[in-house]
Amino acid sequence: MTGSPFTLATEQWQQLAAARQAYTDTVSPHYDETLQQVTQRARASGDIGKADIGALLIWKRLRADTPWAAKLMALADADVRHVTAAATAAARDTSLSRSAAARAGRAALRSLPGFHTGDALASAVLTAAAPDRMAMYDRRAHSALHTLGITLSHAPGRYSRYIDAIDQLLAAAPPPIRNWTARDMDTALYWLNHPTNMASTTATATA
Repeated sequence: MTGSPFTLATEQWQQLAAARQAYTDTVSPHYDETLQQVTQRARASGDIGKADIGALLIWKRLRADTPWAAKLMALADADVRHVTAAATAAARDTSLSRSAAARAGRAALRSLPGFHTGDALASAVLTAAAPDRMAMYDRRAHSALHTLGITLSHAPGRYSRYIDAIDQLLAAAPPPIRNWTARDMDTALYWLNHPTNMASTTATATA
């Protein structure tokens, strides 16, 4: 990442806007209830426990029949909350840039089983902890950045660079996209290459 805003072609911004609208039109308004409930509890407690990590796991549709899940469940909930409290504080720290806060929050989670590598579940925990600052990472959003001509490597520190990419997109975007939240942008990226959205875009382009 260069630290300067990305410049996209007009049609690329239009594709992002269309993807966000398609996501809103297609996905149930109740789908994020689990995330919102975890966020409410995290707002009150300042941490996230095993039960809510399990809820986020289902919400992200990730597999739980893995060795790391058993190791996480074997930990005391107080120990898990101690780790997630540090991650929550980092993600919410407004003295840090959003990408720096993402880096610190992601690093704080790394000691927990299931959080050593990969950013999908970690991003869910950090977004639940700081919904106004963080955003979801997944392979589809990563692929969408590539579609837009934005390189995001898989080297360590990927989540921080992903948040930086979102910040740069928001800084460069025309209205009304520039008023989106980071979460709005991640849903647009998620949906950009979705088969349903691609079919709709193709139909519009050929009409």
